[in-house]
Amino acid sequence: MSVLITGGAGYIGTHTCVELLNDGHEIIVVDNFSNSQPEALRRVKEITGQEFKTYAIDLLDDQSLERVFTENRISSVIHFAGLKAVGKSVTDPLLYYRNNVIGTIILCEVMNKYDVKNMVFSSSATVYGQPDQVPIREDSSLKTTNPYGRTKHMIEEILRDLYISDSSWSIALLRYFNPIGAHESGMIGESPQGIPSNLLPYISQVAVGSLKELRVFGNDYETKDGTGVRDYIHVVDLALGHVRALDKVESSKGVHTYNLGTGKGYSVLEMVEAFEKSSGRSIPYTIISRRPGDIPICFAETTKANVELGWRAERGLKEMCEDTWRWQSRNPNGYEQSHTESETSVPSKAAEFFVIK
Repeated sequence: MSVLITGGAGYIGTHTCVELLNDGHEIIVVDNFSNSQPEALRRVKEITGQEFKTYAIDLLDDQSLERVFTENRISSVIHFAGLKAVGKSVTDPLLYYRNNVIGTIILCEVMNKYDVKNMVFSSSATVYGQPDQVPIREDSSLKTTNPYGRTKHMIEEILRDLYISDSSWSIALLRYFNPIGAHESGMIGESPQGIPSNLLPYISQVAVGSLKELRVFGNDYETKDGTGVRDYIHVVDLALGHVRALDKVESSKGVHTYNLGTGKGYSVLEMVEAFEKSSGRSIPYTIISRRPGDIPICFAETTKANVELGWRAERGLKEMCEDTWRWQSRNPNGYEQSHTESETSVPSKAAEFFVIK
């Protein structure tokens, strides 16, 4: 039996593929490569020494998705696939609702048809919006502030209703905070298209010379240095959280919600200082006005995941920055490098699978 990973060529998806393969799981990847590249999956194969099927399809294509289920024996699904840029979700909300929400509904319909009822869902701490208190607990109120966050909240509610209608489902909702870092090999990492919207990819691109300076949105928050504080978690720790969540859904029924974070907060300027130490590069920055919708402080309460999943974040800020720099310095343009046609091309026919070589 195999684990289907939607959006498996993405940043968190690739790292989770590595940890699942290392844990002895067979995997199948579905990705439309709209914001990722097959090269990332080729590198997963190189890291692990294992091959796996990949289908180049979109979740909105229900017929092609069905083919994945008819051609394979699937036990569980880890669902990453979705658009994730907060700013873009504000300017084009219908795109986000169609892609994220409808795509998930189609996935659930196909899973239900083929009696695959174990799912780990990639949710987000954005569902909490402006928190009433920190650290943020799983039972904190949900009040999203943008369409991207609302798609995550909507999907959580859809999955809860699905379980209420059929108690044979087992679902883990993973609300993660701010993933950073890269695999220690330096072979896979975050490769955003265009100017990064997240802090550490922005810092690392300044360090490598791709961007001139970091823009810091506000230094007048009620924090230690006036800049925003966030809970940064190493992407490998996050990936391992998915492996433990998969164990949970495969051994029990119900809907389980977990925060995945470190329980510690670091400010923007603390992150700049830590990255400068790890990279040996100076990070010039300029302070500009606050960004609408940003909040002063956000970090997780992680006791529930610690106790119920037997998981906790192990990697510290030093490792997060060192691994990010190793990835960025070796791959200044991300995955946009020259490779042979057989290694990286996406099949032209929908749902035609290929094995990463």
